[in-house]
Amino acid sequence: MLRLATAGSVDDGKSTLIGRLLYDTKSVLADQLSAVERATAARGGHATAVDLALLTDGLRAEREQGITIDVAYRYFSTARRAFVLADTPGHVQYTRNMVTGASTAELAIVLVDARKGVLEQTRRHAALTALLGVPHVVLAVNKMDLVGFDEATFAAIAREFTDYARVLGLPAVHAVPLSALDGDNVVLRSGRTPWYDGPTLLDLLERVPVGRDAGAEPLRLPVQYVIRPRTPEHPDYRGYAGKLASGVVRVGDELRVLPSGRTSRVVGIDTFDGPLQAAEAPRSVTVRLADDLDVARGDVLAPAGEDVRTGQDLVGTVCWLTERRSVAGARVLVRTGTRTVRALLREVDARLDVDTLTVERWDPVDTVRTIDATDTSSDAAPRSLGLNAIGRVRVRLAEPVVLDDYATHRRTGGFLLVDPTDGGTLAAGMVGPTLLDRLVPVRSDERDDDWLAGAGI
Repeated sequence: MLRLATAGSVDDGKSTLIGRLLYDTKSVLADQLSAVERATAARGGHATAVDLALLTDGLRAEREQGITIDVAYRYFSTARRAFVLADTPGHVQYTRNMVTGASTAELAIVLVDARKGVLEQTRRHAALTALLGVPHVVLAVNKMDLVGFDEATFAAIAREFTDYARVLGLPAVHAVPLSALDGDNVVLRSGRTPWYDGPTLLDLLERVPVGRDAGAEPLRLPVQYVIRPRTPEHPDYRGYAGKLASGVVRVGDELRVLPSGRTSRVVGIDTFDGPLQAAEAPRSVTVRLADDLDVARGDVLAPAGEDVRTGQDLVGTVCWLTERRSVAGARVLVRTGTRTVRALLREVDARLDVDTLTVERWDPVDTVRTIDATDTSSDAAPRSLGLNAIGRVRVRLAEPVVLDDYATHRRTGGFLLVDPTDGGTLAAGMVGPTLLDRLVPVRSDERDDDWLAGAGI
């Protein structure tokens, strides 16, 4: 199964492209197609025409405005592979939705309108793709029919985007010229691009390597639940249930319980289908250990011989997801894996300018100082993060947790900052070095102009 996400500027044709994929792969039910045909006619279209964007733009506001607002997930399959596709918004206002939609993707399709070329929002979404560590990128140059399928136009756009991707550290980019409206090079090869000899978009999606070599990754099993039935059949049963985030667990393995550091040996692996001698990610299992250790929800089982970093000082990059600005010294909850810990947001010391690919760095601030989190005026403290902003935070945790770097442990290196008063999500983050640490740092000049506009987000 391949998880993929679309990204790009407004009106580049993301929803239409997804609708075309669903339509041409025969993944649309007859009643769904009839409903879309009626909706197309109600909007003034031809009775026999189909506005394929309506297959994914399901919210009423999306259909009225003709834009994608929330992340829409669609599922389809071919003879070769199953797909989970996230249609993410292109508008700058919904950058946070793109972050959540692409956080689990293994491939990103970045769309560009052939008439407009690479735009600011295209660069922004490419930077977010690099920040989230998406391993595969496809550049879809859409609306080629509106430029007469000109080879020079396609080559110039592909070259500009590839150069930008190289600076970001993105993997090799494969560019495809297509028309989502007419279906050129989406599922079937187009006769209107005789100069293009590469694969169609669907061919790329079916052939790109997916999944991970579970045996090559270190074991991580976040404990979700401790099973103690205490029934006559199982009076002394004690199992630790969870979904394997990475790696392989085998009967006889020596494991360490983190963050306590106690060790024991695996004596049994139970599943819904029965006992196993070995299990690999992403399977859900219940592990039995030889010793009765103090293991609770939120603990992580890892190989005993591996040096896994734990601690109470978390440094990570976050995308701020709420209109309330970050407050230095605020009390928050940190959710990492299956663990939730009380914490203090000590400081925000950097912010990413996506337009210039520079990082604005600030000197440490007094975390005791309070900042009005509801103030949205331009003269508020510039060392805070607002909606959609990306920056680096330092958080002090009330108790130690596993601190895997996101760059090497994508499944366990992420975290959330949560408001303890109402449970709302403040930010989604990544532990350890990220794109921010590779870009050019600049010192803040503490000017009084609008700092959110200066963030370029």
